[in-house]
Amino acid sequence: MLPKHILVPTDLSEGAEQALDYACDLARMLGAELHLLNVVGIPALGVPELGVALASTVIDQLVVENQTALQELARTRCGATRVGQILIKAGDPRDTINRTARELGIDLIVMGTHGRRGITRALLGSVAETVVRTAPCAVLTVRLREASDSDRHAA
Repeated sequence: MLPKHILVPTDLSEGAEQALDYACDLARMLGAELHLLNVVGIPALGVPELGVALASTVIDQLVVENQTALQELARTRCGATRVGQILIKAGDPRDTINRTARELGIDLIVMGTHGRRGITRALLGSVAETVVRTAPCAVLTVRLREASDSDRHAA
């Protein structure tokens, strides 16, 4: 079964942008609709040192900035791709990605990986790894391509 609804969770990093490029090409080839999601992670224990009012202001500003960035990504990188919803949600990225996939009836999630190894991965975990294991649909991960020497010299 070919996907008709593709979700691209993005943290606005270079790796996530490469995954978005891949997803846009795939969506165009399949005639699928692409949905973008950015999750603003809110620490489980809150941010007591900032105070509630300041934390709320910071989060509100981050949401506005990320919404603008997502809309710009859709405009500049998706071209002729049919773009559906552009969403900003707050929460744990792993849970929010899976919940959004269920809510939108997503057939495929395309997301970047950071390629963390060792203690960083053990301590922070991997959003992509968790989503691969727990998603309600197929997941395609796109590893960050480093610019090769020939790419750098051509630029």
